[in-house]
Order: sequence, then C-alpha cells, then structure tokens
Amino acid sequence: MRIVSGKFKGRRIIAPKNLPVRPTTDLSKEALFNILNHQFSFRELKVLDIFAGTGNISYEFASRGAEPITCVDTDFGCVNFIKKTAAQFDMDITAIKSDVYKFLERSKIKYDIIFADPPYDFSQEQFDKIYQLIFENELLEDDGLLIIEHSTQTKMEHLEHFSNSRKYGGSIFSFFEYEQEETDEDDDFEDENEDLNDTDYANEEE
Repeated sequence: MRIVSGKFKGRRIIAPKNLPVRPTTDLSKEALFNILNHQFSFRELKVLDIFAGTGNISYEFASRGAEPITCVDTDFGCVNFIKKTAAQFDMDITAIKSDVYKFLERSKIKYDIIFADPPYDFSQEQFDKIYQLIFENELLEDDGLLIIEHSTQTKMEHLEHFSNSRKYGGSIFSFFEYEQEETDEDDDFEDENEDLNDTDYANEEE
C-alpha cells in the first residue's frame, strides 16, 4: 500500500501476507481523500477507523495531519501491525483489539470522521447495525461524517442520514451525516444578497 499525500506521501507500507484483510485500493483511497479534501481541514480531526485491517486508511489520515486516530479490529495480527507502523512513522494512532460492535456500544467519544470497512460478505443486517450503533450512541460530531465501504451487493441508501455514495470499481463508499440547519448568518447572507439584487434592479430601471 502507498500513502497518497501529506507528510509521508509516496511511502510504501508492506503488510504481512497472512493478515485476513482486503485493503482499500490506492485508486479508491485517492478518490475518497479528494472528496474529503473539499469538506475538511484534516489537521486535528478526530478519526475512528473500524474494521481497520492493515490501518491503510488511518495512515493516510495521519499523513495529512489528523489526530488523534483510533483503529479497531478483531485480529491480533492487524492490531500489532498498526501499532508497529504507527510507532515507525511517529503517528498519533491508537490500535485496539476488540469486537467492533462491542466497541461502538461502549464508546462515549465523538468523532469528526468514522470510517468503516467491514468484510464485503457481511449480511445487510450486519452493515445496518454499524450505522445504527454509531447514530444511536451519537458517536459523530454534529458536522461529522460516517463513511462505510461496501460492495455493490450491499445497499445503504435506505438508512436515515444517508447523504450520497461513490462507486469505484467493485467498491462503493456510502456517506452519512446529520442535516445541517440553516444558521442566522446564512439568513443574513441571503438577505444581503436580496438587497443587492433589489438595488441592482432599481439602478437598471433608472
């Protein structure tokens, strides 16, 4: 795997072949972070990476300045590899060996971004449960984003807070977020624009 951008751009990380993982491809990862780059300033983003596998996505976040980052996976080998790699690059990543569902049930921390990359052969119910636990336990900040990677066989658009999805090859990233209420500042901005438009129209009549 290769880090696409940031402090460690171009660095390659070689994971042991015996890890039970299916890493996000470099092409899909680059496309995902191009999307996120338009929505977030990565520095000091609090990130949760569940079903973290090799830690591929977390290294990309860390390279771009996100911290702290928490990785959760059930596999002992994956967790050890993430700890070793994070120490090697001095990344602010904490790797936790845990059942992801139990972790989500216990967690009390809110995150700016939660990335989930469960096994593609999970049932629809298992995918839905990830979403449910995150929103029921309010683990996202008000302006936070949940990203679930899944195959074309899994459907996520029926869930509340679904925003949009992007397809790359056989992989789909589904995005979930709270609806943002219009602020008074937005109203003031619209009123100012209307006043300007009225003034322009009056000037044209003169």
